[in-house]
Amino acid sequence: MIGKDSRKGAWKLARETVEVPITGKIISVDVKVGDAVKEGDVICVLESMKMENPMLAPVDGTVVEVKVAADQVVKPGDVIAVIEY
Repeated sequence: MIGKDSRKGAWKLARETVEVPITGKIISVDVKVGDAVKEGDVICVLESMKMENPMLAPVDGTVVEVKVAADQVVKPGDVIAVIEY
């Protein structure tokens, strides 16, 4: 939900979950919690079928969770990171 929460007077931010599209192995993680990212920034690099595939930030925002580590094997649907915007 985006907008002002009238009960508390606080603003709520939206979150975007970045998920793994293909089975592979994470070879590098390029962000950490608290990092500001722009749409298109590399979140991590996924190796699949001997090809390196950069996983990109879908939105501008702040990384609030990182769910993968280097050398981790992942499958489609696994969460890479969560970005708040």
